[in-house]
Amino acid sequence: YLGMINEENKRLGMLVEEVLQSAALDRNAFKLKEEDIDIAQLVNEVVGKMDIKVKERQGQVEVEIDPTGNYSFVGDRVHLTNVMYNLMDNAIKYSRENPVIKIEVLNVVNTIAIKVSDNGIGIAAEHVKKVFEKLYRVPTGNLHDVKGFGLGLNYVKTIVTRHQGSVDVQSVLGKGSTFIVYLPKERKKTNSPESEK
Repeated sequence: YLGMINEENKRLGMLVEEVLQSAALDRNAFKLKEEDIDIAQLVNEVVGKMDIKVKERQGQVEVEIDPTGNYSFVGDRVHLTNVMYNLMDNAIKYSRENPVIKIEVLNVVNTIAIKVSDNGIGIAAEHVKKVFEKLYRVPTGNLHDVKGFGLGLNYVKTIVTRHQGSVDVQSVLGKGSTFIVYLPKERKKTNSPESEK
C-alpha cells in the first residue's frame, strides 16, 4: 500500500508540475535561455538516454543524420531537449510492442528538420489536427496502459513556436505516426523582450 501511495503521489506531483508549466507557457511567463546548440548532437544525446526505455520494450531506434548538413542553432537547450524527450516518449508509449523508431535530422532550405517516426497505433484523421491542443488525448480504444495528461504535444508546439519554428504530424491509423519539427537556421540569438513574444 505504501508503494502504491508513493507512486500515486509521484503521478499527482507530475500532473501539478505539468499544469503549472503549461500555465506559465500560456502567459509567456518564461524566457528562453539561448545558447549555440548542435541539434544533431542534442538528438543523439536524447536517443542515448532513452535507449534503456526502448530496450525494455524490445524495440530499436534508428538515427539518420545527413552528414553534409549544418545543425548549428541558437535556442534553449533544456526546452529543446524536452521537446525531443516528449516526441520519443510518445513514439514508445503508443507502440503496442517492439517499437521501431526512426529519427532523421536534415537540412531543408535554411531549416533544420527533425523527424520522429514510429510503428505505433497511429492517429485517425479526425484527431490529427487536435493533437497539439492542451489536455487533448487521442482515444486509444482498449489501450488503457498509456499514461499522460494531454500536455506533452501542446508543450512541444509552444516551445517550437517560441523558437520561430513549426511542427507537423503525418499519421496513418494502425501503421504509425511521424512528427516533424522545423527550426529556422536564420534565427539569431536575442535577449530583447520583443523577440520573446
